[in-house]
Amino acid sequence: MRRRGVSPREAKRMMHRMGLSMDAITDVEQVVIKTRSKEITIEEPEVAIMEVQGQKIFQVAGGKIVEKAVEPKLVVPEEDARLVADQTGKSLEEAKKALEECGGDLAKAILLLQS
Repeated sequence: MRRRGVSPREAKRMMHRMGLSMDAITDVEQVVIKTRSKEITIEEPEVAIMEVQGQKIFQVAGGKIVEKAVEPKLVVPEEDARLVADQTGKSLEEAKKALEECGGDLAKAILLLQS
């Protein structure tokens, strides 16, 4: 006994009855996924969007995958930069740059700018 599969047309009709829709996105060059610690790049993937009860689900398949670690960027608080600038007589930009170089350490940044 041979089973007959569901044709793409029938499958689309059934999905529509269940409130599902699925479409391909053409000409996708790249998909980038960023996390705190890494960045995943997928080159020339096949991407489909499925909509279920108002929510969109993206399906990404194939393509060349490249992962790279991301260095977290130090955010210098404005008040820290002001304190270093006031203590050293330097500009706010110079104080921020010194704090970035010193990993946010106030004392090291002040000493750096005073030397």
